[in-house]
Amino acid sequence: MYNIVWIITHSCCPYYRNGVTFTDAGLLIGKQILIMFIILFIGLFCSLKGMITKEGTKQLSTIELHIVNPLLIIMSFQIKPDKALVGGLLWSFGLSAVSFTAAILLTTLTISKKREDFDIERFSSVYSNCGFMGIPLISSIYGQEGVLYLTGYITLFNLLVWTHGYMEMKGERDFSSLMKAFLNPSVIAVFIGLIFFVTGIKIPSIPAASFDYISAMNSPLGMIIAGAAASQTNFLKALKNKGLYLVIAMKLLIVPAVCFAAMRFLGAPDMVLIVVTIAAACPAATTGTMFAVLFDKKPERCSEYFAVTTLLSGLSLPLITMLATRLC
Repeated sequence: MYNIVWIITHSCCPYYRNGVTFTDAGLLIGKQILIMFIILFIGLFCSLKGMITKEGTKQLSTIELHIVNPLLIIMSFQIKPDKALVGGLLWSFGLSAVSFTAAILLTTLTISKKREDFDIERFSSVYSNCGFMGIPLISSIYGQEGVLYLTGYITLFNLLVWTHGYMEMKGERDFSSLMKAFLNPSVIAVFIGLIFFVTGIKIPSIPAASFDYISAMNSPLGMIIAGAAASQTNFLKALKNKGLYLVIAMKLLIVPAVCFAAMRFLGAPDMVLIVVTIAAACPAATTGTMFAVLFDKKPERCSEYFAVTTLLSGLSLPLITMLATRLC
């Protein structure tokens, strides 16, 4: 896969920005995704061999979502605030709002209610795995600052997935789930981190070192979980579903491209723009499977969308990032 990315990027003319070519950016993310996918396949292997059970996958996911991700978010705010960082953070919230608005409008207009599975197709096309995939990927490329900007997208994701996404899957208006959005561990972590960021409070060195160790688990643990989840999918059966190809096209290419176009001319800092674009281009969210179980809406299909888009994102994410970097 890395060689494929190399061929694609080196066949294009170099584009320089701050001394870095868009080719270099595409290669960087391609290399990082290759590293992450090796870990993903280790998780898949462990699951196939019975070392990670279905129940074990759920338990690992709980640890990732309730402990590791929130601590990584909190630690991303443990940097000295300055005008550029504050401005970038505000931009991340604004661009994320634009991105979600564009994605929701696009899927509403293009995925007709006449389709049998329109609700799960819309949901899977809008909501991305910005936690499992986005945090480790952006952390490895842009470091602490990149994760800081990603928190804007994650916050809006959690607010919208428990309101718009919840109602989309349920098939009726219901704002009773809004409180669940505010009680989500990642959203709570954002508010805690913001308090530390604004007040300048620093976590003492010993617990901070412990939190850093746990935060470092985010990338490998997230990919092992993704691999274990993918092993439980019947890919041959999934490929017979025509709706899968619609979701692949929408989630991995069309939605992030339209979102980038909607944000491109607003004058945001390049890093923030690319971070939000990467978040929007991540594969389908695992939350869809949970909602599908809750409302009896074909959870196995949501799992297929997650598994296949996760595997294909190894090609689509470098492409989207490379193009976004060139156009910035």
